Amino acid sequence: MIDDSDGDPIDRTGDEPPDGATPGGCRGGRGGSGASDGGSAVGDEVGAGDGVAGDGELATDGGLDAETGSEPRIQFYGGKWASTIPIAFFIVWAIFQSGVLGIGDTNGLVIGALLGTILGMFFVRGDWKAYADTIFEGMTQRVAATAIVAWLWAGMFAETLQVGGFVEGLIFAADALNVGAATFPAAAFVLCGLLATGIGTGYGATVAFVTLFFPAGVLIGANPVLLFAAILSGAVFGDNLAPVSDTTIVSAVTQDADIGGVVASRFKYAIAAAIPAFIAYLVMGSVLSGASLDGSAALRESATAIGLVHLISMGVVIATAVAGRHIVEAISWGLVVAVGFNLVFGLSSVSDVLVFTVTEAGTFTSLPFVAVGETASVGGSLYSGAIGFFPLIVLTLLIVSMAQIMIRGGGFAAIQEFLLDSVATTVRRAELTMVLGTATINGMITINTAAEIAIAPYVARIGEKFNINGYRRANILDANTSALGYIFPWAGGVLVGYQVMVGPEGLGAEYGPEMVVNPIAVVPYVFHGWFLVIIFLLAAVTGFGREYIPDRTSEEVSRA
Repeated sequence: MIDDSDGDPIDRTGDEPPDGATPGGCRGGRGGSGASDGGSAVGDEVGAGDGVAGDGELATDGGLDAETGSEPRIQFYGGKWASTIPIAFFIVWAIFQSGVLGIGDTNGLVIGALLGTILGMFFVRGDWKAYADTIFEGMTQRVAATAIVAWLWAGMFAETLQVGGFVEGLIFAADALNVGAATFPAAAFVLCGLLATGIGTGYGATVAFVTLFFPAGVLIGANPVLLFAAILSGAVFGDNLAPVSDTTIVSAVTQDADIGGVVASRFKYAIAAAIPAFIAYLVMGSVLSGASLDGSAALRESATAIGLVHLISMGVVIATAVAGRHIVEAISWGLVVAVGFNLVFGLSSVSDVLVFTVTEAGTFTSLPFVAVGETASVGGSLYSGAIGFFPLIVLTLLIVSMAQIMIRGGGFAAIQEFLLDSVATTVRRAELTMVLGTATINGMITINTAAEIAIAPYVARIGEKFNINGYRRANILDANTSALGYIFPWAGGVLVGYQVMVGPEGLGAEYGPEMVVNPIAVVPYVFHGWFLVIIFLLAAVTGFGREYIPDRTSEEVSRA
């Protein structure tokens, strides 16, 4: 029920609880129920069931510890705001490298993060040990480790499907179904959105689609930038709406709402953004021209249907994830099925999946996974699918550690206090600061679930101050973190797809430079992400969909 109380509902401060409700009450949902509902199926960035406790408190052994009420553990010259120096330096570096110079090198971002971390140390008062310990503390956060595990598994799975001819099968299917270059981005948006919703991991869906659908689409003439952006939009849709997505779980648990009610209440926003995004991809697909690749015509003529058997491999992953199994288990079963299909149908050899290359023949060279070559090495789809993410893994660890420094130094709490005391003075301004605050934190902490965990206590605190319903708070929190995590060019969602293109044996090495898209180029075209952010900005200004704590219970939402 949308607020229809007296006067101007948009400017209601909430200092006086509507309808006699207790300020800070929790009728908006079932506190703490989310972990048990969805914690077993870990999504893309964090095991929420382990990292977040009920009642809106963050567990110190799981996600980032916001530590908003205590004295900073690290003292900086210049006060709490100086703790933001490492991550602010990194953002400036990323903008200069990616935006100004047009260099999308992940290794370069790693250097920027290292220098920013070193720079911050010179502003520490007294002993530097606490600062150094915080770096290790940040790197060992579960939120980073879970994202890394998801990337490695998804990379091995997608690469194994690729050597099994799945890309050629998709090209065959596109020709047979008359899906042309103009409509391919729109189709990729829908299919990636369905996959991400099914398996609950936008990162995993991005890896799979950039590895498999992206080259198929570019080879039939789709614009590379638009197609990459369409895939990212699909990932946004799944991250935002999937019940088993960690962003969904974290948003529900931290805002004292149940997952079922949260998903039901946010469906209208997701569809309102998805429909114009789909139309935009159809229109822009007809306007933007594709890339010209040598040999693409020959590849299209040689494409066969047999590679489509791997639709079953992907189906195994989706079905297992939907059944509530851990995403690592789901992808592992898909990987087993994919390797089996490759070998049974002759789609690839054992050495295409895993090979040890030695320089001289010996006892073991008769084995199917040992070969003789000029240089000793390890290779195959399992190897190349995992190793491509190593630079991004290092970058992720550094980003999370810089965020932890900002938290331990009091910078994060300073931002929250400023917004609470100086900006959020009415309910409309309170919701606007929720939207803009999540955007700001996402710009700093580019792993979207980590950003969500960091900003969640602020959203809960300000929402309870104005009696804003838990579903409403969870939707504002999740929509922005899901969207912007795939828009900022240095965001994890963008970089994980970019790494598939530039990694060893990546798309650029296999097909040519036309298969590499600079992350800065996709920013304007992640339509679903932008529309989702715009919808919640308008909702905050106009009051569309706004609900207060006493307006309804979770049982009412479940019947919606």
